[in-house]
Amino acid sequence: MELLKVDTIESAREKLIHAMQEKKPEKIRVESNKSLGYVLAEDLLAQEPVPSFRRSMVDGYAVKSADTTGASENLPVLLEIVEEVSMGVPSHGSVKNGTCAYVPTGGMIPEGADAVVMEEYCEMFDKHHLAVYDPVAYGKNVVSVGEDIRRGELVIKKGTRIRPQEIGVMASLGILDAMVYEPWTITILSTGDELVPPFVQPLPGEVRDINSYALKAQAEVCGLKVQNVMVYKDDREVIKEAVVQSLNRSDLVILSGGSSKGKKDATSQIIDEVTDGNTLVRGLALKPGKPSIFGYDRSRAALAAGLPGHPVAAMLVFELLIVWLYKHMTHQKEGPSLFARMTANLAGAPGRATCQLVRLLKKEQEYYAEPVYGKSGLITTFTKADGYLMIGQNQEGVKKDQQVEVFFLS
Repeated sequence: MELLKVDTIESAREKLIHAMQEKKPEKIRVESNKSLGYVLAEDLLAQEPVPSFRRSMVDGYAVKSADTTGASENLPVLLEIVEEVSMGVPSHGSVKNGTCAYVPTGGMIPEGADAVVMEEYCEMFDKHHLAVYDPVAYGKNVVSVGEDIRRGELVIKKGTRIRPQEIGVMASLGILDAMVYEPWTITILSTGDELVPPFVQPLPGEVRDINSYALKAQAEVCGLKVQNVMVYKDDREVIKEAVVQSLNRSDLVILSGGSSKGKKDATSQIIDEVTDGNTLVRGLALKPGKPSIFGYDRSRAALAAGLPGHPVAAMLVFELLIVWLYKHMTHQKEGPSLFARMTANLAGAPGRATCQLVRLLKKEQEYYAEPVYGKSGLITTFTKADGYLMIGQNQEGVKKDQQVEVFFLS
């Protein structure tokens, strides 16, 4: 493997985008109440306003606000009650000067009324009259037509990952289905003679498999559909056959481990063979994550990737390239970030970009980024981090108190 011929993150991303143009996620229509986690493939416009009628925000009495001017406990305003509105029933009356109507929370406000007095500030004077002890301003406790959603408004933008709140918006508009991107399918293969399942007590020289579990969860969090997760010993032919079979069924096939220069490492050769020599990336100018390999199988329109065996390096490369690629192809926004001050000097890596995990601290309304140190084989460094920062490959490093951009982990 020629690790000297490495790609920057930017050039690797460009190669992956170009290769996957023919494998853009398909658009499918799903029922709105089953769309959780999908990415919207078309803008959704409101065909009607929400609410479609003026509603009360409180239990109280709909009034003309001018009628309540000067009302107090010592000098209440007396108003005639002309209607009692029920929930789910339209108001048929109107409020004129000197009158009012009872309206429950969410009920329809009668014509003529422009505010609602809370029930707590009112008292029945007699059977047909109300004493109001508190003045209300115009529009108080009233939700206007279209105040939540205007007719014709862009309510959910293409590329939005659908959450419970988006499903609620669709329900409010009577949208029963939505056009979404069909998630890419992914198979994860973890390789290594030293790997044993989590439920097995490792013998000397053995370690519990981390990567297949962590990468599966990472794929699911970003919206990919995990088809299979398998663990193999370092048997080149067995692994190659598993990759071929996986490429027949999945859009993405991830091999974790076997991408560095160990004598049993065959990932580079396998990816070359299964993609007919179409290896796109033979290493990244990145710390950690240099021994990463990406190839595109044109015959199957599938991407094969060899990630480092160290868990932190594998997860960071997955985040920076696989997750990034899927978000880009489904028009999702880039992940959130914020600016913070460094708590310490941090050196870069000559000729390589450095992806440094950090935890965020808040002091006096300002955020600080504290490096989370640890080797790329130590998974707990990830659990201690809130995000990461990037030090460019031509950057010597960052200094204490320097402002840096921290990207949140997916």
